[in-house]
Amino acid sequence: MKTCWLQREGNPHCIVFMAGWGMAPEPFVQLPCKNADLLLVYDYRDLESRTLLDSLSDNDYSQIFLLAWSMGVWVAATCLADIPFAHTTAIGGTCRPVDNTSGIPTDIFSAMIHSFSEDTLNNFYAAMFGSRSETEQFMANLPGRTPAELKEELICLQTSCRRREPATEFFSQCLVTGRDRIFPARNQIRAWGRNNCTTLSWPHFPFYHQKRWATLLSYVTHG
Repeated sequence: MKTCWLQREGNPHCIVFMAGWGMAPEPFVQLPCKNADLLLVYDYRDLESRTLLDSLSDNDYSQIFLLAWSMGVWVAATCLADIPFAHTTAIGGTCRPVDNTSGIPTDIFSAMIHSFSEDTLNNFYAAMFGSRSETEQFMANLPGRTPAELKEELICLQTSCRRREPATEFFSQCLVTGRDRIFPARNQIRAWGRNNCTTLSWPHFPFYHQKRWATLLSYVTHG
């Protein structure tokens, strides 16, 4: 996995933001974050967490918070369970991300790999959003990665999900993206349990709406 500081101003608190599949810094560089440094984690072709641990150890944070999104939910639960986060938030993902009842259905995930193309990728991007303006904003700030890298990451995630033990469910709170066309909301609710999650009327990628992003940061740092 790779890391990038989206904000590093010597704040006493840090938010570790585990992005989803196919992401990179470009779509997120303009997201504001008050009173906390913001470390982006992405590219899960290699699940070694040393780079992340080194980034955090170089700073003396009083509290570290986790915001895990999409496939980043599973990666965080699988690889970061030993980090003493002050609070952990999952949004738009589950600890069983490639699963017919608790994640993305297996046939859909496999079809994405086998039919992977520029059109497939653009259709995926469009499905992440609930408005044209947010889709256009993302398309103007596409992740700076090649299609070959993205397909390789998909394959690595599928393989890792099959081979590894079920992820530890260590999240303080679980937020369901209720208008999600990537991770079905019903599967998210089934994965966490209806009484253990909060459903928000948000699309899969909720970060460009200023009020949503501010709400998420409040959830992350205040629970």
